[in-house]
Amino acid sequence: QVLVDESGGGLVQAGGSLRLSCAASMIIHSITTMGWFRQAPGKQRELVAIVTTGGMTNYADSVKGRFSISSDNAKNTVYLQMDSLKPEDTAVYFCRVRGRARGVEDNYWGQGTQVTVSS
Repeated sequence: QVLVDESGGGLVQAGGSLRLSCAASMIIHSITTMGWFRQAPGKQRELVAIVTTGGMTNYADSVKGRFSISSDNAKNTVYLQMDSLKPEDTAVYFCRVRGRARGVEDNYWGQGTQVTVSS
């Protein structure tokens, strides 16, 4: 069963925009944070942006001013609006939801969605 599902990736030219969406199964409850991470080829997975259920946000320095994270807590969804995209933003983007499912508190990850920015 897929507990976290991302969508919205694709190919875009530098300077363009994409909006990623992530829906977490309602099986996951007591969510504390929802966030986006990315992993480029040959690199470690890194935090892009994170939002708490209270609405506090945190961004990687490399995306501040260009990306915006938002969430709908009632629907267990989180979004990442990405503007002014750069080739260095090319990566697989993963959604992570920290919450409780089947009695286990854990980080629940999606399968990832590819974002490719051409120069």
